[in-house]
Amino acid sequence: MYLFRNDYSFGAHPKVLEALSASNLEGNPGYGFDPHCEAAAARIKELCQAPQADVQFLIGGTSANFTAIAAFLRPWEGVFCAQTGHVNGHESGAVEATGHKLLPLEAGPDGKLTPALIEAALPAYEDIHLVKPRLVYISDATETGGVYTKAELEALSACCRAHDLLLFLDGARLGCALTSPANDLALPDLARLTDAFYIGGTKNGALMGEALVLVNPALQGDFFRIKKQRGAVLAKGWLLGAQFEALLKDDLYFQLARHSNDMARKLQDGLKAKGYSFLFESPSNQIFPIVPDAILPELERICAFEVWGAAPEAGHTVIRLVASFATEPSDVDGLLNEFPLP
Repeated sequence: MYLFRNDYSFGAHPKVLEALSASNLEGNPGYGFDPHCEAAAARIKELCQAPQADVQFLIGGTSANFTAIAAFLRPWEGVFCAQTGHVNGHESGAVEATGHKLLPLEAGPDGKLTPALIEAALPAYEDIHLVKPRLVYISDATETGGVYTKAELEALSACCRAHDLLLFLDGARLGCALTSPANDLALPDLARLTDAFYIGGTKNGALMGEALVLVNPALQGDFFRIKKQRGAVLAKGWLLGAQFEALLKDDLYFQLARHSNDMARKLQDGLKAKGYSFLFESPSNQIFPIVPDAILPELERICAFEVWGAAPEAGHTVIRLVASFATEPSDVDGLLNEFPLP
């Protein structure tokens, strides 16, 4: 069976495992106060050209999202997000459980928010009896594979600053976004244009772990305390630092992401050649072909994938196929060879 269910079904890149093995019996201090986390944080600040930033390591994307949002907001403040955003569609109400209301906006098929969407929504919340929008949550890449351009993020950042809104970027698939052919952003741009963002490891070669970059100094105070309170601190914290040390050495993080994108593009091009259309032609490592319902049982026999939802055309379903650092060209060729015609 060909495995395209997601980009975290495989463990870790061998160099990451080597780093974990090397640090295994060092006897490091706990909770992230160790030389590996310190070195990885320093490297991240260097890459972001943001010496004022604070870097916090968390175990996974959901804990990074709800911990950050709980830390950033007052009890009556809420979050603008795309209706397809991870916090809205895949986290079982984790943000709401911290006491902050999500305010979903109807983004397009690419899953990206725009200043127009935000400015159209703001007047409805001027009533002081309602939740006050205070933060805009975006993902890069988005849940449907969309990638923000520099012009788009600059416009969104300017809109947020004009309306006193924080801008928080979920970077679970940031590596794939920054190595996409559609991308013209770099880490220093993210540090310049957002208040906080994170560099995802779980979906790009790490066993687990996200590196949250708190750019805005106003968001940095006592962050460790809320991270601890929310159960987001790993006692053996050096395991996160060691992984990011390995990923950020010799450009490995971006090499792995670029490979994931290349494999997804090869698969997308091959399916297009077979006659398939797509919900959205993703420029990153997730693709969303529209397939006839009649072939789903055959696909389930040959391939691991996720059903994304009903297609606009009756009798069809949108599925998601995801390439990862472990996807081989032979996996793509094999699946294309066996994939039924539409």
